[in-house]
Amino acid sequence: MKIPPRLRRALTRLARDTSFLALGAPLHILMGFLLFIDFGLTWEVIGGGDDSAPIALGVVVVLTAVCVPALTVAQCWRFRRLLGIDIPRPGWRRPWRQFGYHGLAGTLFGWLEVLVVGLLLVGAVASLTVVWVYALPWEWRIEHLGHATQAAYVSAAGLIALGAVPGLSAALVRLEAQVVPSLLGNSREEDLERRVEDLTESRAGAVDAADAERRRIERDLHDGAQQRLVSLALNLGLAKATLTDLPPEAREVIDTAHREAKEAIEELSSLVRGLHPAVLDELGLDAAMSGLAARAPLPVRLRVEMPRRAAPAVEAVAYFVVSEALTNVAKHAREATRAEVTVTQLGGILRVAIADDGLGGADPGRGSGLTGLAQRVRSVDGTFRMSSPVGGPTMMNVELPCQS
Repeated sequence: MKIPPRLRRALTRLARDTSFLALGAPLHILMGFLLFIDFGLTWEVIGGGDDSAPIALGVVVVLTAVCVPALTVAQCWRFRRLLGIDIPRPGWRRPWRQFGYHGLAGTLFGWLEVLVVGLLLVGAVASLTVVWVYALPWEWRIEHLGHATQAAYVSAAGLIALGAVPGLSAALVRLEAQVVPSLLGNSREEDLERRVEDLTESRAGAVDAADAERRRIERDLHDGAQQRLVSLALNLGLAKATLTDLPPEAREVIDTAHREAKEAIEELSSLVRGLHPAVLDELGLDAAMSGLAARAPLPVRLRVEMPRRAAPAVEAVAYFVVSEALTNVAKHAREATRAEVTVTQLGGILRVAIADDGLGGADPGRGSGLTGLAQRVRSVDGTFRMSSPVGGPTMMNVELPCQS
């Protein structure tokens, strides 16, 4: 006989809920029993009726204290195994919260669990009353006329009780699933700390993934498209040098194509360096920034003092900050004649300062490029500050954590 899917799911949930409640009842009532003994022995000690009461009280108190973390571990296992709810084990932390749960809320849950499981057992037995009656000797049935009607009433009551058990057990399980994790699990402060740690790790992973993707694109462009353009430029130069008997129009087309191929190579080289310069990985920040200063359209005074290398992601952020800042100086700094870049490493902080002698007036709130720089600096927990009063000078200061 094939059980319908809905009925099979309902029976599965009922079996899970009743198993959960039946397992929790002794765990909850145990603490109530120990507390009852504690109070009774305390009353004996106050009354002074038994000389052995203080010793017994001490033993029971120690047993109660030891049972609290053990019961917490058992409750965490019960929730994880039967409901799939993972409650972090507090261990010996927050002992008063654990004691309060097991002594108050846990005891109340225990008696509710006993009632629900007991209702299930009583309902199952009562619903089979007709079967039990017909299992009795026939002499008893003759002496007790009307037993069939009474047995039918009892069986009906048992069926009603069984019908109420799934809803009651599901409601009690939901109640425990909402209350217990908040009492035994992490506090709100600990959840916030864990969330901050998770967000920090995920952000660091995103930064590393973005940096790795830029490296991959740089390699693909350098080894693929750039090499093809170089080969094309060489072939066009060879054609221009060897094919001397071509009409002037054809030679002009070859000259134009050769010139545009060389310009494309230069633009692609600049793009590759902007994505992730290979010199940054090979020689470090000093050499990479020296290349930036050499390619800048205005004189740049560069000073780099780094006793050791920083993390690759931090070096990449520092490089791109300087690259973007020098580009902004060349494009937007009015009447700027020179720039100064200073990179110093003090302890665990990498400080980058960029200044120019232009007329100032730059507003980080209105420039998407400056906003992007600030966001890139914050991606590695750095700080970004900029000062650009009207009349100049413009100064940009960046501090990056540089633990390698």
